[in-house]
Amino acid sequence: MIDPELAAKLDEISAKAEKAYQSAEKVRRYLFWTGVITAALIVLPAIGLLFAIPQFVSSYTTTLQSVGL
Repeated sequence: MIDPELAAKLDEISAKAEKAYQSAEKVRRYLFWTGVITAALIVLPAIGLLFAIPQFVSSYTTTLQSVGL
């Protein structure tokens, strides 16, 4: 049989391991959502600029040509 003191220590270690796992999962989810929000706020607007800048340059050069510069 297992010693009661040893069993209590194993239960204590198991409880601490479970708390550490839960904490690690919270950090993992936090980092995941940080990445998603970063992509939404930086990457997606940058992709939009790839389409907006050429249109702006075209409009700007057309305006300069009509003014005669």
